[in-house]
This record gives sequence, structure tokens and C-alpha cells, in this order.
Amino acid sequence: MRRAVFLDRDGVINRAIVRDGRPYPPASLAEVEILPGVSDALRVLHAKGFMLIVVTNQPDVARGTTQKDTVEKINASLAAELKIDEFRVCYHDNEDRCDCRKPKAGALIAASKKHGVDLGGSYMVGDRWRDIQAGQAAGCKTIFIDYGYQEKQPKSPDYRCRSLTEATAFI
Repeated sequence: MRRAVFLDRDGVINRAIVRDGRPYPPASLAEVEILPGVSDALRVLHAKGFMLIVVTNQPDVARGTTQKDTVEKINASLAAELKIDEFRVCYHDNEDRCDCRKPKAGALIAASKKHGVDLGGSYMVGDRWRDIQAGQAAGCKTIFIDYGYQEKQPKSPDYRCRSLTEATAFI
């Protein structure tokens, strides 16, 4: 079986837009900024044999404040510049109660089945409690990139750091 690093998008791959201490996705392609060191970190992980799968919640589509096409353009732009094997996007909001919306593990489990990924030998890297809880529910090791957001904090990630570069060194 293969191993994977599951990555949240906003705040892990690209800079999240922080307002009032809370992170938000970029509203347009023009707002997307790949974080420093991300390209090199992904290259290292890929060279070590990890599949790189982005798992992202994009509820603003369900809320009607962002177009699905905008999310797809952002993902395509990131995919063109970075070594990413797959994007898994949940466009639902909390009320939809879907299995693919983190903190549920449905997106990680579906990717595992599709690609033959050993979840126990894999990692989930995220900057929010939902990412860590999804990784834990899937049986992955979890790495929390801590930006000090003013929101609920994750419970017991396996590792806490300040960047994907630092997370890669741990992996």
C-alpha cells in the first residue's frame, strides 16, 4: 500500500486571508499566494514516495459567496505550480451533514480506497481543528500548523509546528 500526506489548502499550501483572527480562503485567483517553502516541501515529500492529496472544505460555495468555478481555478493554478496528486473538495456547509466535510474523515477514506493508501502510515497536515480531527478519525498521524487563530484549537495533534517546511522535517 502507498502512503500519503493529506494537506489542507488554505493556510497550508497557500496563505489564508485572516480577518478578526480567523482564516478565510482567497476570494479570487488574484488573492492566491503560495506560502514560502511549500514548493520545496512538496517536492521532498513526493521524492520520499508520498502521494500528496489536498483535502479542503470550501463551504462558501454552498453559502453562495464564492463560485465553484473560482475554487476550481485556484486549485488548477496550484496544481500547475506544485507537485499535488489530487484535490478533494467539499463544497458543502455544516448543515449538509456530508461525509466529505472535515472534521469527518470521508474525503480521506475515499482517497485511500481510490489510491490504495495506508491511512495508518499517512499524515494529515492542517491549520485548523477540523483538519486534525479528520486525520485522527481516519487513523492518520496529524500535524497542526499553528498560526494562533482565535478559534477552537485541536486536541492532541501528533506534532505542532509553524510551517509546512517544519512539518516535512517531522515527517
